[in-house]
Amino acid sequence: MNHVLIVDDEAEIRESLESILREEDYLVTTAATAGEALELLRDAAYDVVLLDIWLPDRDGLDTLTEIRQMESTNVPEVVIISGHGTIEAAVRATKLGAYDFLEKPLSLDRTLIVLKNAMKARQMREDNQEFSRQLTKGTVTGNSVPMKALRQQIKLMAPTNGRVLIYGESGAGKELVGRAMHAESLRKDRPFVELNCAAIPEDYIESELFGYRHGAVPGGPTEKRGTFERADGGTLFLDEVGDMSLKTQAKVLRALDEQRFLPVGASHPVHVDVRVIAATNKNLEEEIARGNFREDLFYRLNVIPFFVPPLRDRKEDIPLLVKEFLQQFGAEYGRPHVEMTEDALAALKQYHWPGNVRELRNLVERVLILNPKTHRIERKHLPMLVYRDSARDANKGNGREEFTSLLQAREAYERDYILKKLDEFHGNVSRAAEGLGLERSHLYRKMKALGVSVKE
Repeated sequence: MNHVLIVDDEAEIRESLESILREEDYLVTTAATAGEALELLRDAAYDVVLLDIWLPDRDGLDTLTEIRQMESTNVPEVVIISGHGTIEAAVRATKLGAYDFLEKPLSLDRTLIVLKNAMKARQMREDNQEFSRQLTKGTVTGNSVPMKALRQQIKLMAPTNGRVLIYGESGAGKELVGRAMHAESLRKDRPFVELNCAAIPEDYIESELFGYRHGAVPGGPTEKRGTFERADGGTLFLDEVGDMSLKTQAKVLRALDEQRFLPVGASHPVHVDVRVIAATNKNLEEEIARGNFREDLFYRLNVIPFFVPPLRDRKEDIPLLVKEFLQQFGAEYGRPHVEMTEDALAALKQYHWPGNVRELRNLVERVLILNPKTHRIERKHLPMLVYRDSARDANKGNGREEFTSLLQAREAYERDYILKKLDEFHGNVSRAAEGLGLERSHLYRKMKALGVSVKE
């Protein structure tokens, strides 16, 4: 983005620096006071702040401390400038987190070198933060034959630069496969950037992919790097690529072919080195036949096809997945030693899982939330949805009804409906009771009778 904020009370210095930096293609904003600068930093993202140590309303080093403590993932690098520079001031500024210290009168060459290095340091810090977020992701869990084969395929294909197209139902774990591919690739030390093509409105997806310059998007930041640019040197994961419009597909095709693109509002193209991994829950060949997807883009993306099997085809992986989710949510909610009984796992294996691994993950989290005192999750703690599906599978083809009595059917319905209301109100019993039209005490008794555990 190369966005610089100049903070100095001398108008001549602000105007001179602004003119020079604009000629060097920096985007520049200026402020005369610390208060004005802090307001600007709260409203927009900057890469580097050139901060005078003497300001009329606040000491520059105090302002530096406040900038470094801002609750943001986009804290800029700060370069202190001063006309009364001393070794003590430079040391103190460095200890407070300043990137460097410049003395007035400013040397143009040194200023530009320090600014360029500060930009690189800012980008490296951002990349390191992204790498840290990725460390806990990208595990492809499962000992079933399909998952073992999938891991073998990842190990074989990840070190190449070939484009990958991952097929699979929604919630099956396509993004995890993409992350695993990146983690074992030659680009693992560079960014993994993802974009859900189905979640971005058509009017905005081009700016999300390619970014924009010089305020091309009304009401947004002055400048924005798109996902292609942020993934430079690394991997770009395009999720649900089958939902991309034909107009956007044409621009993505050109970017893939040329490894360059023109940001919205820019006059010069940006060159990148990006490996694209795409994913879809659609049959793209059928979409091509319907005229919804470009055949040439399909062949560009489908160099290495992968298929992620649905959870119903690898139910032997459910115990491992449940254990992983229990550890994850147990740590998050301060309950690290929760386990699930064999009886409960058997019920989960009988369920059809239309929402795949994502549905299983959500179920484990919900059960933990609704049973805060339980350390052993039993069959009775599972949602009625699982019971009904299990009973339907067990009774399929034998002519028996799903429930053996009207009372059993009514209790099953009541339990499922209460669970839905609790889920709707995030486990708040009082609000759930109000939504059900019951007294709170009545709902507690009803839940106890139906085997729904709640926090007393």
